[in-house]
Amino acid sequence: MAMDTISRAIRIAITAAAFGVPINSASADIKDYRFELVDNQLQAGPDRTITVRLLNAKTGKTVPDAVIFATRLDMAPDGMQEMATKIVPVPGAEPGSYRFKATLGMAGRWQFSLAAKVQGETGTVEDKLVVTVRK
Repeated sequence: MAMDTISRAIRIAITAAAFGVPINSASADIKDYRFELVDNQLQAGPDRTITVRLLNAKTGKTVPDAVIFATRLDMAPDGMQEMATKIVPVPGAEPGSYRFKATLGMAGRWQFSLAAKVQGETGTVEDKLVVTVRK
Protein backbone atom coordinates (compact mmCIF):
# COMPACT_ATOMS: atom_id res chain seq x y z
CA MET A 1 0.00 0.00 0.00
CA ALA A 2 2.82 2.42 0.89
CA MET A 3 4.52 1.68 -2.44
CA ASP A 4 1.31 2.63 -4.31
CA THR A 5 1.22 5.97 -2.46
CA ILE A 6 4.85 6.72 -3.28
CA SER A 7 4.35 5.69 -6.90
CA ARG A 8 1.28 7.92 -7.18
CA ALA A 9 3.15 10.89 -5.65
CA ILE A 10 5.99 10.45 -8.13
CA ARG A 11 3.54 10.32 -11.07
CA ILE A 12 1.83 13.51 -9.87
CA ALA A 13 5.16 15.31 -9.49
CA ILE A 14 6.30 14.26 -12.98
CA THR A 15 2.99 15.32 -14.52
CA ALA A 16 3.08 18.67 -12.74
CA ALA A 17 6.65 19.28 -13.88
CA ALA A 18 5.74 18.37 -17.47
CA PHE A 19 3.00 21.00 -17.50
CA GLY A 20 5.09 23.62 -15.73
CA VAL A 21 3.03 23.59 -12.55
CA PRO A 22 5.11 24.60 -9.54
CA ILE A 23 5.07 21.96 -6.83
CA ASN A 24 6.37 24.23 -4.09
CA SER A 25 6.42 27.92 -4.88
CA ALA A 26 9.00 29.51 -2.59
CA SER A 27 9.21 32.81 -4.42
CA ALA A 28 7.93 35.97 -2.80
CA ASP A 29 5.60 38.61 -4.16
CA ILE A 30 7.51 41.57 -5.61
CA LYS A 31 5.83 43.76 -2.96
CA ASP A 32 7.68 41.73 -0.31
CA TYR A 33 10.96 43.41 -1.29
CA ARG A 34 12.15 46.82 -0.12
CA PHE A 35 15.27 48.92 -0.01
CA GLU A 36 16.61 50.44 3.19
CA LEU A 37 19.40 52.91 3.80
CA VAL A 38 22.40 51.71 5.78
CA ASP A 39 22.93 55.31 6.97
CA ASN A 40 20.18 57.87 6.48
CA GLN A 41 22.34 60.85 7.51
CA LEU A 42 25.35 61.99 5.49
CA GLN A 43 27.71 64.94 5.31
CA ALA A 44 27.44 67.34 2.35
CA GLY A 45 30.30 67.20 -0.14
CA PRO A 46 31.69 65.44 -3.21
CA ASP A 47 32.03 61.68 -3.60
CA ARG A 48 29.73 60.71 -0.74
CA THR A 49 28.88 57.02 -0.49
CA ILE A 50 25.26 55.96 -0.14
CA THR A 51 24.73 52.30 0.76
CA VAL A 52 21.38 50.54 0.58
CA ARG A 53 20.28 47.00 1.33
CA LEU A 54 17.61 45.13 -0.59
CA LEU A 55 15.54 43.07 1.83
CA ASN A 56 12.91 40.40 1.58
CA ALA A 57 10.47 41.84 4.13
CA LYS A 58 8.97 38.42 4.93
CA THR A 59 12.29 36.77 5.79
CA GLY A 60 14.32 39.82 6.80
CA LYS A 61 17.20 38.53 4.66
CA THR A 62 19.18 40.62 2.20
CA VAL A 63 18.76 39.89 -1.49
CA PRO A 64 22.00 39.58 -3.50
CA ASP A 65 22.47 39.95 -7.26
CA ALA A 66 19.53 42.26 -7.95
CA VAL A 67 19.82 44.32 -11.12
CA ILE A 68 19.37 47.99 -10.25
CA PHE A 69 18.55 49.65 -13.55
CA ALA A 70 17.21 53.08 -12.54
CA THR A 71 18.39 55.55 -9.92
CA ARG A 72 17.71 59.20 -9.22
CA LEU A 73 18.86 61.47 -6.41
CA ASP A 74 17.09 64.81 -5.97
CA MET A 75 15.80 67.20 -3.32
CA ALA A 76 12.09 66.46 -3.86
CA PRO A 77 11.38 66.16 -0.09
CA ASP A 78 12.34 69.84 0.25
CA GLY A 79 10.28 70.88 -2.79
CA MET A 80 13.25 71.06 -5.16
CA GLN A 81 12.92 68.00 -7.41
CA GLU A 82 14.78 69.91 -10.15
CA MET A 83 17.84 69.92 -7.84
CA ALA A 84 19.18 66.52 -8.93
CA THR A 85 22.68 65.10 -8.88
CA LYS A 86 24.44 62.31 -10.72
CA ILE A 87 24.65 59.00 -8.86
CA VAL A 88 27.08 56.24 -9.86
CA PRO A 89 27.14 52.59 -8.71
CA VAL A 90 30.29 51.52 -6.87
CA PRO A 91 31.44 47.87 -6.87
CA GLY A 92 32.56 45.99 -3.81
CA ALA A 93 29.55 46.00 -1.52
CA GLU A 94 28.76 42.84 0.44
CA PRO A 95 26.01 40.58 -1.00
CA GLY A 96 22.60 42.20 -0.66
CA SER A 97 24.10 45.67 -0.24
CA TYR A 98 24.50 48.18 -3.05
CA ARG A 99 26.79 51.22 -2.94
CA PHE A 100 26.63 54.47 -4.89
CA LYS A 101 28.69 57.66 -5.07
CA ALA A 102 27.18 61.13 -5.44
CA THR A 103 28.01 64.75 -4.86
CA LEU A 104 25.67 66.10 -2.20
CA GLY A 105 26.05 69.81 -2.86
CA MET A 106 23.80 71.19 -0.16
CA ALA A 107 22.29 70.32 3.18
CA GLY A 108 18.69 69.16 3.28
CA ARG A 109 16.61 66.11 2.50
CA TRP A 110 17.49 64.17 -0.62
CA GLN A 111 15.26 61.50 -2.18
CA PHE A 112 17.00 58.42 -3.56
CA SER A 113 14.70 56.64 -6.03
CA LEU A 114 15.60 53.10 -7.14
CA ALA A 115 14.16 50.47 -9.46
CA ALA A 116 15.46 46.90 -9.53
CA LYS A 117 14.80 43.41 -10.83
CA VAL A 118 15.14 40.48 -8.45
CA GLN A 119 16.32 37.19 -9.93
CA GLY A 120 13.52 34.64 -10.16
CA GLU A 121 10.76 37.22 -9.66
CA THR A 122 8.49 39.05 -12.06
CA GLY A 123 7.89 42.75 -11.72
CA THR A 124 10.04 45.61 -10.51
CA VAL A 125 11.00 46.64 -6.99
CA GLU A 126 10.62 50.41 -6.73
CA ASP A 127 11.44 52.46 -3.67
CA LYS A 128 12.07 56.05 -2.60
CA LEU A 129 14.35 56.64 0.38
CA VAL A 130 15.10 59.93 2.12
CA VAL A 131 18.67 60.84 3.07
CA THR A 132 19.28 63.80 5.38
CA VAL A 133 22.41 65.72 4.42
CA ARG A 134 24.20 67.93 6.97
CA LYS A 135 26.71 70.72 6.33
